[in-house]
Amino acid sequence: MTEIPEHLLKRAQAAREKAADSTEGDAPAAGGEAQSDPRIPAHLLERSKARREGEGGGGVAVAEKTSTLVTATPSGGGVPVGAGPGGHTQRLLTVVKSGSIQEVKSVPQDKVHTWPHLLAVEFVAALSCTAFLFMFSWFVNAPLLKAANPNQTPNPSKAPWYFLGLQELLTMFHPMVAGVTIPGMGLVIMIIAAYTDKNPSNKPEDRKFATSIWTVHLMFWAVLVMIGSFFRGPGFNFVFPWRDGIFFEL
Repeated sequence: MTEIPEHLLKRAQAAREKAADSTEGDAPAAGGEAQSDPRIPAHLLERSKARREGEGGGGVAVAEKTSTLVTATPSGGGVPVGAGPGGHTQRLLTVVKSGSIQEVKSVPQDKVHTWPHLLAVEFVAALSCTAFLFMFSWFVNAPLLKAANPNQTPNPSKAPWYFLGLQELLTMFHPMVAGVTIPGMGLVIMIIAAYTDKNPSNKPEDRKFATSIWTVHLMFWAVLVMIGSFFRGPGFNFVFPWRDGIFFEL
């Protein structure tokens, strides 16, 4: 059952009493109530009249406009269900956006699993390098020398380029120092550097200790390799490549 707000019924009743007093018993027309008091909307008077006629006939007939909100009331009467302060039923609902009550931001993760993220990339890189070397060796022949002659030793006799640094150290120090002490100290220092500088940053300016250790190691070994490759001639003697030539083959 629908119910018209009580304050509207009181206003309509007051309007009817005022209209009855002004006409002194004359029967008002269908729209007479609205014409006697222009402050009361005509549709409210029509709704009130329809309700009274429905109650008098034993039924319920309420004319409503679609633009007006009417809420249900309990069968015992009283304030309509859902009515606001003072019994008003025309009100607005607050729309709350989901973003204000629900956290939708994801927390960035700086760690991933080794498998498959890291190992998959490494596997693809290994396959790419293998394919490149295979194609390169197909078109370019390796610079191999002629068959070795045990009765004729080449002069100078040089180790491969990645061992020339160690061969260069052998010309300067005792074999124990050049082959064991210096390379061993270098390995120990590099191992300690990993435990000394624990800064997780990848920027060189934040890893000055580790960067300096590795730079000194690489430059020291690169200088030895370059001297053994380009500045050593017959008898492994020191020469100038721009004057005596280059005694080095891959």
